[in-house]
Amino acid sequence: MNNDFLEAFEDLKKEKNLSEEEIIGAIKDSIENAYRKNYGASNVRVDVDMENGNVTVFMGMEVVEEVEDDLTQISLADAKEIYDGYELGDIVEYEIDPKDFNRIAAQGAKQVFVQKNREAERTNSYNEFIEKKGQIVTGKVERINNGTMLISLGRTEGRVPASEQVKSENFKPGERIKVYVMDVKKESKGPQVLLSRSHPGLVRGLFELEIPEIADGTVEIKGTAREAGSRTKIAVYSNDPNVDPVGACVGNRGARVQNITDELFGEKIDIIVWDEDPAVLISNVLKPAIVEGVYINEDEKSATAVVPEQQLSLAIGREGQNVRLAARVSGWKIDIKSNDQLKEMGFDFDEYEDADEMEYEEPLAEEPAEEPETEAKEVEEVEETSESETDA
Repeated sequence: MNNDFLEAFEDLKKEKNLSEEEIIGAIKDSIENAYRKNYGASNVRVDVDMENGNVTVFMGMEVVEEVEDDLTQISLADAKEIYDGYELGDIVEYEIDPKDFNRIAAQGAKQVFVQKNREAERTNSYNEFIEKKGQIVTGKVERINNGTMLISLGRTEGRVPASEQVKSENFKPGERIKVYVMDVKKESKGPQVLLSRSHPGLVRGLFELEIPEIADGTVEIKGTAREAGSRTKIAVYSNDPNVDPVGACVGNRGARVQNITDELFGEKIDIIVWDEDPAVLISNVLKPAIVEGVYINEDEKSATAVVPEQQLSLAIGREGQNVRLAARVSGWKIDIKSNDQLKEMGFDFDEYEDADEMEYEEPLAEEPAEEPETEAKEVEEVEETSESETDA
């Protein structure tokens, strides 16, 4: 069986992606278990020679004074006829021809091998995907079952529950899709891979894939806040003073960020410059609104941002989205007021550390609230933001 065995061995390695050690271990366990089960032999050893494809089975018999079990014991006198150096308690091994297997023993060996093979496959799949936790993978939509998308990831199947899908996205079986690996659990039937299309990590991962400066560490993502299907704010920082972080992410004529936007089916993306100064950071994350000043309360990690009266609605955003995302990406609780509102409230300026006043600029043209922005306008808006921050 030498050549057949070696060919089957190589096919198994390629097909199941198993290591040589895993396959040899499964072969040994299957034969040993079959002998123990069918012959009651407790001392069985299997040797696999990969150079010539030979499988050798050795039966072990314990040297005893008086034999009680012919299958597992041998008398001291008989043992000394084989080798004079044997003593009580030693194990005498002799070779058994695997061809002597009866049908039941062969079937038992096959079942054990199949089981070991499946266990090794599950372990390999789990190890493969546990390393991809927090990363993006590409798969194919297999089917949709009770709202859950089942994604083929090669030898493993992942799932995107309804809670991790984006309502505005509609995928069909057969489509290829990029998904974020949220979690991987090791279960008896194989690894359970939990995927997401709505997680902020998906946007972060797309930037890492699309922007070389982020991949090589020149530009660093400091924070991400997302309302899936609608808008994302992502804060970036450059470790190289000669590299504009926003410009690197936007790309020539907005090509880089447009590729990400297309993958997210038109989701709007605000790219902002991260700053260690909380006043500057909060001013940045509230764009496109103009911020006149920021009052910081370090103890409560809260801030009051002052904007012109006509900029209040832009700073707050539709249904509070802009300030909500700004608070998440910056990690600060943000309250937005105009100067007149603060005076009417009797704002206690002494309780706050007054940040340097921001240079006032003319308000940007604002789109009517009832008309959604187009993807082209969004890219143009990001480019204008980049130019403004670079000039600053």
